[in-house]
Amino acid sequence: MAGGVRPPADCQRTPIGLAQTQMTQSQDPFSGAPDEALLIAFANGDGQAARYLTVRLLPRILAQATRMMGNPSEAEDVAQDAMMRLWKVAPEWRQNEAQVSTWLYRVTANLCTDRLRKRRRAVSLDQVAEPLDDAPSVPAQMQTQARMTALSDCLAQLPDRQAQAVSLRHLEGLSNPDIAQIMDISVRSVESLTARGKRALADLMAGRKAELGYDDDQPE
Repeated sequence: MAGGVRPPADCQRTPIGLAQTQMTQSQDPFSGAPDEALLIAFANGDGQAARYLTVRLLPRILAQATRMMGNPSEAEDVAQDAMMRLWKVAPEWRQNEAQVSTWLYRVTANLCTDRLRKRRRAVSLDQVAEPLDDAPSVPAQMQTQARMTALSDCLAQLPDRQAQAVSLRHLEGLSNPDIAQIMDISVRSVESLTARGKRALADLMAGRKAELGYDDDQPE
């Protein structure tokens, strides 16, 4: 890192621990400054800038990783890895070429996709835990977890680019132009990837509706 600068120790803790010590906007001396300005300030030796940039960006990518991975522990690892990669590129950051948040979204999506791809052979689609019959409050919680696990497992079976496009569009709620910028492709390509990914995901999930309790859901 530039000049041997490292982010403050609390920027290297686990995301959940850091999230619990977030500062309010009124406490932020960088309030109103763009993310890029904070990143450049950090690269120039301002460790406090890293702290406030972490407070801004970490909750977003932690939520993104949680939705993509379906596993809070893995999501924490991904979010922390993504932030550390941001600190490493800070000295070489080229101004006005990309938004910091867009770059971080892309890195997080790539890290999640890589982990999901590795999970393909490690976790089979029928390894969802059965609910406990003797604990009325537990089945609902397990069903929700089972659905998240099934979704992430099915995403892992999609081609990487389709999985990213579907996750960013339907889990993160980003617009097609935003996704195009993150994935560095055209909007038309995003639309194609999303459409094909949705069809493939629906086919993968179709045979598991009863297992995951969707047959009991009321139609919209």
